[in-house]
Amino acid sequence: MTSSDHPSQETVVPDATIVESRQTALMTLVQITCELAAHHELDEILRIVTEGVCKALACERGSLFLYDASREELFTRMVTELEIEEIRHSVEEGITGWVSRCRKVANIADPTGDARWISAVDRQTGFHTRNILAAPVVSSHDDRLLGVLQVLNKAEGSFDEFDEQLICAFAAHAANALERSHLLHEAKKTHELELAIDMGRRIQQGFLPERLPEIPGYELAAWWEPAEAVSGDYYDVVSLPDGRLGFVVADVSGHGVGASLIMASTRAMLHVLVRTFSEPDQILTILTESISPDLTHGRFVTCLMATLNPRTHEVTYANAGQGPVLHFHRAESTFTALDPTGLPLGFDPREGIGAGEPFQLEPGDLLLLTTDGAVELRDASGEMFGRERLERLVIENSTLPAGELVDLLRDRIRSFHPNEHPPDDVTILVLKRKQG
Repeated sequence: MTSSDHPSQETVVPDATIVESRQTALMTLVQITCELAAHHELDEILRIVTEGVCKALACERGSLFLYDASREELFTRMVTELEIEEIRHSVEEGITGWVSRCRKVANIADPTGDARWISAVDRQTGFHTRNILAAPVVSSHDDRLLGVLQVLNKAEGSFDEFDEQLICAFAAHAANALERSHLLHEAKKTHELELAIDMGRRIQQGFLPERLPEIPGYELAAWWEPAEAVSGDYYDVVSLPDGRLGFVVADVSGHGVGASLIMASTRAMLHVLVRTFSEPDQILTILTESISPDLTHGRFVTCLMATLNPRTHEVTYANAGQGPVLHFHRAESTFTALDPTGLPLGFDPREGIGAGEPFQLEPGDLLLLTTDGAVELRDASGEMFGRERLERLVIENSTLPAGELVDLLRDRIRSFHPNEHPPDDVTILVLKRKQG
């Protein structure tokens, strides 16, 4: 269990003084164990372990080296009474490196004669190392190396077998304390991340209309559900300078935090543009010119903007790659797709976004604006929900009020997918012209 230069083993029964010192050492171990249980901060654990092991083993200095797996290095910030900020070296170097690689105790009676010893610290600090005892600090859970516990200069004589057993006991308790500290730190980070994401979700929900406007002669309803805590989907209803209403549905490629940040930027630019411009093609063309420089690494945004004149019931639109977007004709129970009139935002901004052919919403007609997450999700067998299924549900339930129709579509889409959350963000916005 020890390196080859282990000192001679005791062959006599320990006298009363040795027995008493060992009892004191064991009591110190017990006290340190209790103290470690009450502390979770890394620096406190390092302090308690190094000071405690020095006291128990009656030596001059102690250090608890931590293992940096990413760099395969050992380092310590806590060395008793040693005025040096940090000691760091490769696991391929030094006596502690040997201990970490071999997972064995090293008991070195004379380090100056040991080729593994690194004397640079002594030269830097003026300290004189007479003897060394070091033990690996290993996780009891998965046998993962956590570090090396080392003590220097036994007050009287050399380190013996009892000292080896004692430092191993300290190393075991240090390992438990380090693992507990790590788990609590990770739990805290996870909790803080969850709080941050929850805050992000609430902020993003604040970007959506708090309340959909009441439009005489029309019903309006929406459903928005992110695949993760935050979403790359976005919908909005805006008032335009010429008195018309604008309806927007957009979808950033991908989902999660990155997509939500791009969507927030897109929304901000859009809200600036609708204060000055009213035509959807003009607004989306300027928007793609503005946002394209910020869309890197293959990111893009699909976006549809439609306008409604509630008095004439005319709809105009521009579509930057968004779909499916459908006009349901109540009288014939048929659909007309509002096909793309330009590339998604973030592609070649020089192309611009064209205008679609204006059309009328007749009594009972629906304007169904969705993101692709509504139709591209699959069930457990791999079958896609699909546009055909979506259209059939609308035809069969077209007499429902807009709010009830959206609720029905939401329930059918949720139940179609086997998991709790959809694999992609889902947004549906329904505008219905009332009958009679």
